Amino acid sequence: MRTVYTLTLTGFAILSAALLTSCEASKPEEASSVVPETSVALPDTSQTLVASVEHAAVTAAVPSIDLSTDAATILARPQVPILCYHQVRDWRDSDSKQARDYIVPTERFREQLQMLADSGYQTILPDQLLAYLTTGAPLPAKPIMITFDDTNLDQYTNALPELEKHNFKAAFFIMTVSLNRPRYMSKEQVKELADKGHTIGSHTWDHQNVKKYQGQDWVTQVAKPKQVLEEITGKPVTYFAYPFGLWNTEAIPELKNNGMTAAFQLAVKPDEQDPLFTIRRIIASGYWSPERLHKNIKGSFK
Repeated sequence: MRTVYTLTLTGFAILSAALLTSCEASKPEEASSVVPETSVALPDTSQTLVASVEHAAVTAAVPSIDLSTDAATILARPQVPILCYHQVRDWRDSDSKQARDYIVPTERFREQLQMLADSGYQTILPDQLLAYLTTGAPLPAKPIMITFDDTNLDQYTNALPELEKHNFKAAFFIMTVSLNRPRYMSKEQVKELADKGHTIGSHTWDHQNVKKYQGQDWVTQVAKPKQVLEEITGKPVTYFAYPFGLWNTEAIPELKNNGMTAAFQLAVKPDEQDPLFTIRRIIASGYWSPERLHKNIKGSFK
């Protein structure tokens, strides 16, 4: 299967025409900001033109992904650091020592992101990662991916403002059983994340171990959650995060059959046959100082 995204000739013509209306336009990605500021009077169809230009600019920015690329080529690429967060809130007395690995206090999260920004890291999203892995598409000098699992409300209330402060984007893997429940995000909040340019992926229906799935489980845990999230966001949902980071080789063809193009695990080496379905992440611990996080990023992804 080969997935390639291209800019149509019509879109290119519209984009080119809009760029010519301003002598300050120097590169395609500035098109959406150039059109409203131009001193040239637009005709009555200006709103349609602006919308078309913005769509064309976005289409042009979508990276090409080649899913037919062989595993050896993908595995030969240097790894991109990928962080996995769960809860971003202050610790409570009732939180166990183990639980605090998965709970990053708000101030510590703020410090960790500040360290990433100060160190020159730039966030990328799964589409960019797959384009890099499958075609060698260029990435920022210091790329990093930030991901969140489990749909916790504090990801929206506490983490999102810090992401926006640094213009960081993230991937949110949603467990659909929790939507609209207390302490979890609502459907409207998930849609807002998607509308703001973050990636929405699936984290199953209710967080059951993928290694135990049989028969109808693939419909309940993968097919239906994907459909629900696509209805919420109005966008394709093609990325999956394994609950507990656990996977087996039997799960991979099932994920492919259900429209997933990549899946994210934790800790262990990628599968030599299907590396796109065993992409490695590390948990950003609530115990880690910014310096410790930086050290672990450099030590874990070489």
